[in-house]
Amino acid sequence: MDLIQSKLLETTRRHFFGQCAVGLGQMALASLLRNGSIRAGESTQPINPLTSKAPHFPSKAKSVIYLFMAGGPSQLDLFEYKPKLVELTGKPIPESFLKGKRFAFMDSFSREVPKLLGSGRQFHRYGKSGRYVSECLPHLGRVVDDLAFVSSVYTDNFNHAPAKIFLNTGSTRFGRPSMGAWVTYGIGSESQDLPGFVVLQSGPR
Repeated sequence: MDLIQSKLLETTRRHFFGQCAVGLGQMALASLLRNGSIRAGESTQPINPLTSKAPHFPSKAKSVIYLFMAGGPSQLDLFEYKPKLVELTGKPIPESFLKGKRFAFMDSFSREVPKLLGSGRQFHRYGKSGRYVSECLPHLGRVVDDLAFVSSVYTDNFNHAPAKIFLNTGSTRFGRPSMGAWVTYGIGSESQDLPGFVVLQSGPR
């Protein structure tokens, strides 16, 4: 096998479309956006549910980056300052808090009553709003008045997987549309032939 044949075998379809002289990748993209605009505009064709449409209210944001950080730091270590919880760290959790409720790994509660654990982080108040932010995010304090904090979100589900599904879809069961699906339904996609949202997943799962 000569050098040319060896190089050809190492070339994947992705490399071919991205690097070939005729630029097939660029040609394909141009054909997808051939309407003259990256937005999917008005069309005389049958109504496409993904076609962009006017929102209920005038929009201010042009795009959204939604970071769902499963396994990220707890809000108790970032934004939710709980001085009373810090004061009670190491003490058994009150029975009134456990009564009539279900938690993961409850069988271990019979051997030892769970102990409270407050954050070991230092918190400081920032901005005109006086919002607490921990030492983990010192630079965020400079723009704290430009951010919106929603502290009222909760679920009665006590296991991670169903709770994560609930947060992204409003249901603990598989099969319901996600936040990205609703956004696409509401305002359409950038192009009739391209997805309105993509999911970038990190880690081995």
